Amino acid sequence: MKQSISKHLLRILLVLASTAIIVAFYPRERNVSFDYTVGKPWKYGQIIAAYDFPIYKSEDVIRQELDSAFKSFQPYYQYDTSVGNVQIQAFAKATAEMDKETLPAGYRRYIMGQLKDIYQAGIMDSHDYQLNLDSAYTIVRVAQGNTATSRSLKAIYTTRSAYERILATADSSHLNREVLNRCDINDYLTTNLTYDEPRSQDQRQDIQNSVSYASGMVQAGQKIVDRGDIVTPHIASIIESMEKESIKRHEKSTSNWWQMGGETALVLIIFVLYTIFLGTFHRAYLEQWRSLGLLFSLLVIFTVAVSLLSQQTPQSVYIVPLTMIAVFVSVFMDSRVAFITNLTAIILSSVPLHDSYMFVVTNTISAVVAIFSLKQLTSRSQIIRTAFIVTAVTLAFMFAFELCMGYSVKQMDTTWYTSEGLNGVLLLFTYPFIFVFEKLFGFTSAVTLLELSNVNHPLLRRLSKEAQGTFNHSMQVATLASEAASKIDADVLLVRTGALYHDIGKIMNAAYFTENQSGTNPHDSLSEERSAQIIIQHVADGLALAEKYGLPKVLRDFISTHHGRCKATYFYIKYRNNHPNEPVDEALFTYPGPNPFTKEQAILMMADSVEAASKSLKTINEETLTTLVNNIIDNKVKEGCFKNCPITFRDIQTTKDVFVASLKMIYHTRISYPTLNTPTPTRGRTGSIFGRRRSFYKMKGTGEEQDISDLKSR
Repeated sequence: MKQSISKHLLRILLVLASTAIIVAFYPRERNVSFDYTVGKPWKYGQIIAAYDFPIYKSEDVIRQELDSAFKSFQPYYQYDTSVGNVQIQAFAKATAEMDKETLPAGYRRYIMGQLKDIYQAGIMDSHDYQLNLDSAYTIVRVAQGNTATSRSLKAIYTTRSAYERILATADSSHLNREVLNRCDINDYLTTNLTYDEPRSQDQRQDIQNSVSYASGMVQAGQKIVDRGDIVTPHIASIIESMEKESIKRHEKSTSNWWQMGGETALVLIIFVLYTIFLGTFHRAYLEQWRSLGLLFSLLVIFTVAVSLLSQQTPQSVYIVPLTMIAVFVSVFMDSRVAFITNLTAIILSSVPLHDSYMFVVTNTISAVVAIFSLKQLTSRSQIIRTAFIVTAVTLAFMFAFELCMGYSVKQMDTTWYTSEGLNGVLLLFTYPFIFVFEKLFGFTSAVTLLELSNVNHPLLRRLSKEAQGTFNHSMQVATLASEAASKIDADVLLVRTGALYHDIGKIMNAAYFTENQSGTNPHDSLSEERSAQIIIQHVADGLALAEKYGLPKVLRDFISTHHGRCKATYFYIKYRNNHPNEPVDEALFTYPGPNPFTKEQAILMMADSVEAASKSLKTINEETLTTLVNNIIDNKVKEGCFKNCPITFRDIQTTKDVFVASLKMIYHTRISYPTLNTPTPTRGRTGSIFGRRRSFYKMKGTGEEQDISDLKSR
């Protein structure tokens, strides 16, 4: 009970962890982004406004209006009257004690008058002055107290232009520059206009606010565009406005908890439904942790990949080869689980996409095509073929879809086809990833089984050399089991490979098994208990050899289950007969098991017993073979050997019929060749020739004799 509860808790944790990872990688910024062209049909689904939003003007229009509005902008400068007064008084004080020869009185009055005029006009920092010129501001606002007046930039000085004006005016008044230079006029020229940033920014903001960024409104529930509609400039502006509004709403949002809560609930519902499907129709996969690990890993990995690419261009999500999921699950499990798993991944991946319709349909078609084109993977070339077929069908579907939308060939969007082409290239990497998943989760693919079934495998070559009789027995069992598996919808390649390796443990004590003996039987000198233990030991020896040679667990299971919990019958019965009144320790005569728990293992158990017993028949015909097969298999059923595996009575009866038919072909009677009657010899040359021929006939066996007899008759 506690173990069952812990398993349920672990499954719940697996679902919750997968949900958390996927939601964490979902893009938080659901910025609406579409790929469209003005004048062409809309290729996405219908769009309905979810909320009110303005129709924003294009950036070019807004920029033009702002440029036009900012032409009237006048930067503010604060006028400081005290600066001029201080500088004029300083000049007067410095020149008061100069004699008339050094500084004539007229020069002093002239300079003080010029300084007064210049400071009244205003002196601006040269850097600010140049910035205004570069910005094409010809008028500035000069603020004095709470009032401000506009003043032409040309009427304002810099320290340099003010000095040049004093000298230029002196020249026109015929004043001596040498005298002026004695006064150090530059020392009394400084700025009295400082940039008033707060007032300037306020005016700039007022101008910017005066420009309208919208040209209309869209109300919630209003249809914007539908599939097949021609995208007009007006519709394009509405779509662009919707994209901008989406960004604004996200920026204004202080929390994404509601969004994350909805995503978590949605993903959790999908995972729960998927788990219910497994528990209802494929409970074995739900019980196996390696199966659950593979399935949920695939769902998380590919969904996260789509989420990451969804933040790029809309077509980039089509690069992710979701069809790989169908291939992986088909190879390791079955096609029905492959389709549902792939569909679940497609739905999970489509959650963050605004155009999920095309994504779901395209990837679903790809998954179906992949499943049908790859029923069983047995070679690398099948992956190439499947990738080619899937890519071709998907591109054809996209081409037909765009034709239905009214696009001409020249108008079609090539980015879709490029993305699907890259998808097909990535699909070619399925083969190496199959090997990776085999090692990570302990699965065995058909390709691996095909390689292991090669009789040149080191372990099989060793079996053929050290236990040739067992090797021949294993080949016969593989033939019988394969025929039966093909009739009852079992894995033919798996049961054939398992049959080849099921008795490899006999290598360790080959002489103790009948098929490898040639006259001497070592059991004659052993007790029944000891003989039984040696026979039973071949299961443990087989598992040790399988571990040493790196055989996958699915084949090791065939070694441990091909005798199940049955007894070494021959020595058990012999012991009972020789010790009629003594208690029997049945554990000494019982195989360790377990009993078969898959259909393929049950087939092997039946084939192994039937093939071995058929060699003991003295008379071989359909009746004796049928009786033998029925007795052996019925006894297995009575002993409960097949209680733990999903094999039906109908499957068992079909297996019986296949075994009888196959054994009839194996033990069919051959035609006995007739003996050639020797002709009576005659005298003469002719007779001598026939005499030599007759002696030749007698030297040959019946087979060659028959061939030469036929030649003579011709």
